[in-house]
Amino acid sequence: MKKYMLLVMLLGACTTLHRTPVKDTTLPSIHSLTLLHKYIVPYNMPFNGTTVGGLSGIDYDSARKVYYLICDDRSERQAARFYTIQIPESNYDRDSIRFSRVTYLKTPNGNVYPSAKALAPDPEAMRYNPHTGRLVWSSEGERIISEQANIINDPGIYDIDTIGRYLDSYPLPAQFHMHATENGPRRNGVFEGLGFTPNGRHMFVSLEEPRYEDGPRADLRDTTAYTRIIKYDLRTRQPIAQYAYKLEPVAHPSIPGNAFRVNGISDILVLSETQLLVMERSYSTGVKSNTIRVFKVDLQHATDIKAVNSLRENPHFLPAQKSLLLNFDDLDTFVDNVEGMTFGPILPNGHRSLIFVVDNNFDKNEETQFYIFEVEQ
Repeated sequence: MKKYMLLVMLLGACTTLHRTPVKDTTLPSIHSLTLLHKYIVPYNMPFNGTTVGGLSGIDYDSARKVYYLICDDRSERQAARFYTIQIPESNYDRDSIRFSRVTYLKTPNGNVYPSAKALAPDPEAMRYNPHTGRLVWSSEGERIISEQANIINDPGIYDIDTIGRYLDSYPLPAQFHMHATENGPRRNGVFEGLGFTPNGRHMFVSLEEPRYEDGPRADLRDTTAYTRIIKYDLRTRQPIAQYAYKLEPVAHPSIPGNAFRVNGISDILVLSETQLLVMERSYSTGVKSNTIRVFKVDLQHATDIKAVNSLRENPHFLPAQKSLLLNFDDLDTFVDNVEGMTFGPILPNGHRSLIFVVDNNFDKNEETQFYIFEVEQ
């Protein structure tokens, strides 16, 4: 696959966004994906007083033909924020991505998030809800255990308006509170994906890695790493179900062999009440490319495990069923830390597009990449 290195063109500021008509994006019969184009954003590209990077989630607003990109900067470089961008719908060789706006996330008291580790969020996922005109974003919280002091912040899921103002939060099931002991979620392995059913009645939120009680992290040849997907009723705003999801083994040995490696859910797309696309991201130290695998997932026969505190101690459950749709290893290109995906516009041939974005971790050795795929049904 040919690799395209295009500079990103900038536009002026956009106007405030409002509620938009709802369009059905249900795609229950996806058969394959074809890569159409790849963009690379220049490293540390400046935009409106911010540094572009750390792009961890993406969602498409079909009425305005813009995308919302959440940045996982923990207010260390600039205040926690998201971007509004445009991606060409054709003429990929000629046109490039255009950043049009940066919006700062606000705390309940109306201020931007501070840089203090005890107070800063860890933004990871964002979706636009066309039924409400609101955005929903998630934070992984924090869990730092040290002799000096512990920092324990719960993860969270928040409603905001399109200018970043805090509106509300969603109740957190008891299993997902952070602890100083090895209970609950692991650090940096919490809410990486979320999405709405097309009818706007439910929201699914995915946990990146297994909770301590649910078993070990994914590893080479490991088959016991189960993480969770939470289902919310958007009318009551309450969590109503949870489902177990078995992670694939880590794709490649790390170099050296005892160095860091991980596999987990980096994003989800909701197709229907029971069908999802789930993206797993496998990283191994010393291996240049990440292994990104996208699965079609069926929850129809999965056990509701919301009342089960430990999957390791209560192994009698049916996990979500999954089948591989795409492995980025099959692409002839360098694949970095892909963390976000969204359905894009309808292509001229009538097929829908699927867009992926990469979090470069603000590292000069990594790339902020965008991948544009054609969805074949």
